[in-house]
Amino acid sequence: MRGRRLSAILLAIMVAVTVACSPRATRGVPTAPTAPTSRTAMLQEQDRPRSFSVVATGDILIHPPLTAQADRDEGEVGDGRRDFRDLFAGIRPVIQRADVALCHLEVPLAAPGGPFSGYPAFNAPPELADALVDTGYDACSTASNHTLDQGEEGVKRTLDAMDAAGLRHTGSARSAREAAKPLLMDVGGVTVGHVSYSYGFNGIPLPAGKSWLANQLSAEQVIAEAKRARSAGADVVIASLHWGEEYRHEPSAEQTTLARRLLGTTAIDLIVGHHAHVVQPMEHIKGKWVAYGLGNSVARHEEPRGVSEEGIAARFRFTRGAQGWRVDKAEYVPTLVDLGPPIRLRDLTAPSAEPAPKSLRRIDRIVRSRNGGQHELSRPRR
Repeated sequence: MRGRRLSAILLAIMVAVTVACSPRATRGVPTAPTAPTSRTAMLQEQDRPRSFSVVATGDILIHPPLTAQADRDEGEVGDGRRDFRDLFAGIRPVIQRADVALCHLEVPLAAPGGPFSGYPAFNAPPELADALVDTGYDACSTASNHTLDQGEEGVKRTLDAMDAAGLRHTGSARSAREAAKPLLMDVGGVTVGHVSYSYGFNGIPLPAGKSWLANQLSAEQVIAEAKRARSAGADVVIASLHWGEEYRHEPSAEQTTLARRLLGTTAIDLIVGHHAHVVQPMEHIKGKWVAYGLGNSVARHEEPRGVSEEGIAARFRFTRGAQGWRVDKAEYVPTLVDLGPPIRLRDLTAPSAEPAPKSLRRIDRIVRSRNGGQHELSRPRR
């Protein structure tokens, strides 16, 4: 008995000495994880992609002629539903090749039977949401000057229709709780946050006590939400901003000042903009990119201007380095709404696309008119 007790005492002393001499034994500091945990974490980190791609497109404005075109396309398909898929088919390859694809849904969605309307108070068919998912979009920004065209009920209908289609959204909300939850998307282990804000709502006031219904643009609000997304786990945060002056190719002083402020923070990695209904430049600022205006994705204005039918799909490759995630490749794909008939959205770089040299020259000149060319901004060739 005494021998066993002595052996136990000696063993305890040896264990204590071994632990005390171990390099992992530090007073008041947690020890390093065990080997299996370290290996698991290392394997998880190795499984994360070293790069991923983002594509973003401009305003989706469903004027009545586009709804009429979808009605005609439904007649060709014969499944009893109006069909917007053919409208977007020309850019589907560009959208589907991206790891994250973002659109800007500028208009509210109506109930299935309508009524449908165009400018100045839009109300678009809900089948549009399914067509956007079919095209390959993962999420849409919804904060625009038309967000409140159909009031609070219109916001709810729009988000309900997007949820039913599986299309994620940010920029408007059905409750304060929903508004407080940032949009996060998992891209093979990388978490991408997306925030959306608009300069205003065409004079329509937000309901009393419901400022969360739609996001109104201010630097403080954008940065605060981006920081919430970071705290929730976002590795990269993209800001979609509805801003600028309509039909002006040159970004306004407010746009350029705000872009520099937002990109000067660590909270925001990329800005994509819309609202001007024409293409605006892309600029490299403080190691990051802003696409001031992506032009119209789809629209059929009462008085087409030529430039109002032009747009770009801005494409960015994020790569992980010692300083975190950064865009190391920026591109733009010129697009054009062909007024037909039939009305179709075209990728002007596609081999099968009808030549549009005037639009290509103009888009090239505008998009590169700031410092994009100095930072290897490029577009695919035909």
